[in-house]
Parts: sequence; structure tokens; C-alpha cells
Amino acid sequence: MPSTLGLFDIVTDVVDGISVTKIIISSGLEKPYYIKNKGMSPNGCFMRIGTSTQPMSTALIDELYSKRIHTTLRNIPAPRQDLTFAQLKIYYQERGLELNNRFAQSLELLTPDGQYNYIAYLLADENGVSIKVAKYAGTDKVDLIENEEYGYCSLIKATNQVLEKMKIENVTKAKVTSTKRIEKNLVEPVPLREALINAIVHNDFSREIPPVFEIFSDRMEFTSYGGLISGQSKEDFFSCSSMPRNRELMRVFKDVGLVEQLGSGMSRILKYYDKNIFTISDHFIKVVFPFSDKNIIDGIEKNESKGKNGTINGTINGTINGTINSLDEEGKNIIAKMVEMPHITIKAMSECTGYSVRKINRIIKELKEMGIVERRGANKTGYWVIRK
Repeated sequence: MPSTLGLFDIVTDVVDGISVTKIIISSGLEKPYYIKNKGMSPNGCFMRIGTSTQPMSTALIDELYSKRIHTTLRNIPAPRQDLTFAQLKIYYQERGLELNNRFAQSLELLTPDGQYNYIAYLLADENGVSIKVAKYAGTDKVDLIENEEYGYCSLIKATNQVLEKMKIENVTKAKVTSTKRIEKNLVEPVPLREALINAIVHNDFSREIPPVFEIFSDRMEFTSYGGLISGQSKEDFFSCSSMPRNRELMRVFKDVGLVEQLGSGMSRILKYYDKNIFTISDHFIKVVFPFSDKNIIDGIEKNESKGKNGTINGTINGTINGTINSLDEEGKNIIAKMVEMPHITIKAMSECTGYSVRKINRIIKELKEMGIVERRGANKTGYWVIRK
């Protein structure tokens, strides 16, 4: 106790060619967790020290309990109790799952006294929650050209509607070369989807402030309310380990296929973008996705036409800025990744290439000194450019 549903995940994985079962455990907000029949005592509360498990002291139990977050959505009664869940049942049926007559208990949609809670309210067919999507003509909020709301229905349905809207807005730039058609979305689709779902599922709905999604002429901005969770640091936030604000929502989102596994969303975002696209304040978390521009498309076209299977050997072995350069295979691989994913971070390069971060920094420094590689834009909106 308290319930840990939504705080763990069991998935299969392959490590060194061997199939393994991976158990992912998230940090909960209602510490200390204890064995129900032993109570919140040294006999029921334990902690890990090295390779051993030790009973918690009474003082530590009291300290953790004093920091426990009690205002979870599960304990907040729904503003109305005449709720229906036809939409939620349909989404479960589409995944081959059935909700029986006790689904409200199993999904923890009830308060301790048996009323529908705020989680149930968010997932119900009708509610008073809407998610706003605003579109502006320029780079500021002066000229509003669209202001749509998705909601007053199950949060699952609203999330899918917003995903479809942003998918439409994330247009593909295309350019036809002599050999192929080159296409590039304004924003990488996978990080966009992950950030959008994170903004919704981790939003602090207890203040009745929904997330907001904004589209500008040069970027997309997603803003969720709540800031970091109590006890969570920025290092924790970017560590790709899950610490869900709304574990009940997280569980339902995973059941219906909107979330793949705990903690996977941030790693997918950081594979393509630097952590500087995030702005974290006391009350809000904002992520800004800069649009890919013509320079990136041109860079892809130039290098695709000279390389093979995404490599750029033809360019980097020729004349660059008037200098004949003979790069080793490591340098070529780094440039190839920059061309393939212009917003790629050094950490992501390390994961893709197997090179250490220190080694990549050294190679990039050499490429910059040779005038081959350039980093354009501010930290939050920058991208790699291979100079012609």
C-alpha cells in the first residue's frame, strides 16, 4: 500500500542477442510504500542498501510520510457523479481488452469513500476539460489565425484528436532531385508525438489548467502545467526514468496504446533534440520544436546526391571550402549522422555510433576547425550544417 498500479512495467527486450524480461519501476509520489498486512512500520517498510534490503527506521518512515503528496487526482471527487464511459470502453475493445462491471475499482476511478474521482471525470464521455490548439501567422502571438478546442469528452479521445491535428500541421517539405525525392517534416514525428502525450498525461489537472499547444511560423510550443514533481530534479527529468504525476492516467494511456512503456518518451525525444528545447519553471514545463528549414533540405539534397545509403563520402573526400580533406571513417560517420538528423544531440550521436561523448566532441571540434561543420541558431533551436 498505497497501490502501485501504473508505477511498474514489464516488457521483453533483447540484450546481446538474448531475449530477456525487463521490469521497469517508477518512483511513486506516496512514499513510503509498505506491506499491507504489516502496516507502515519497520516490519512493513523496507529500503535497498547496496545489495541488501533493510527495514526503514521509524524516523525515516515519518519523514517520508510528511513529504507524501496527498492531493492526487485519485483522492479528488469528480465535479459530477453522473459519468458514463462508452468512449473509454471502445478504446479498450480496440486493444482486445474488456472493461467489466468493476472497471472503476480496477482502474482506480473511485475516491476512498466510493465516489467517482477526478481521473474518472477526465476519462468520462462528458466533462468540462478542453485542450486548446492555437495557430499564429508569425513568430509571436499577435496574429491569431486558428483557435481550436479538443475536449469535453474522454481525455483519450481528446488526445487522439490533438495528435491528428498536429500530424496535419507537421507538413512535409519535399524536393525532387535527379535521383530521388527528399522529404523532411517540419518537426521529427516521433519526438513530437512523445512530447505531446507527455504534456497531457503529466499535466497537473488538480488546478483545472489543461495543457496548451501552439503553432507559430517557425516552431511548435507545448506547455503543460505543474512544473517538476516534488522531489524531482532536472537531472531526474532528463534521465529517461519515469516518475509519473498521474500514475492512474499513465496506466490507462498505456492500456490503450498511447504510451509504449514507462520512461520511453523522453529517450525518444532526446534521440533527435537537445534538452535545451525544454524550459522548466516552478509552474510550467514548455518544449519548443524549431521547424526544419530550407537549409536543412538543401543539405540533405546535396549530400544524398553525392553519397550512398545516406553517407556523404563524395562530398567530404572532395573540396570543402577550397581545402582537400581526407577524413577517417569516424569523421565521415559523424557528418553522415548530422546530415541524416540535423537536430541530433551529441548524446544521441554517441548512442547511434557507439563512440564516446568525449570522442565525438573531439571529432566535431576538428571538423569545425577545418570549416566543414557549422552549428547554426541558438541552443534551443540550433541545427548542424555541412558547409558547401
